[in-house]
Amino acid sequence: MSATANSPQSIKQPSPHHVLIIHEVVDYPAWKKVFDNAANMRKTAGEQSYQVLRFEGDANKIVHFSAWSSHANARRFFQSPELEKIRQQAGVKSPDFIYLDELEAGVL
Repeated sequence: MSATANSPQSIKQPSPHHVLIIHEVVDYPAWKKVFDNAANMRKTAGEQSYQVLRFEGDANKIVHFSAWSSHANARRFFQSPELEKIRQQAGVKSPDFIYLDELEAGVL
């Protein structure tokens, strides 16, 4: 059975491990600069892709959604003393970490 223009198409890829981080920042532009400067560090640690979103109507309430090579690599990175210092420099307030495994992805 072939997919039609009106039916969803599943995308079969290796099941990445995701991390959803919700946090408030003191100042988004300052946070974004620190976030961008840590790109190579995140990649080396195992981050494969990311999205940065914000709450509607609150530019300082940030969601960082990322795919990782493993949850162990993500935890090691996010729990490192070095990253704790970086979070303080970036003005991050009480991040919440949610570790997720992908079940399915698709394009409609």
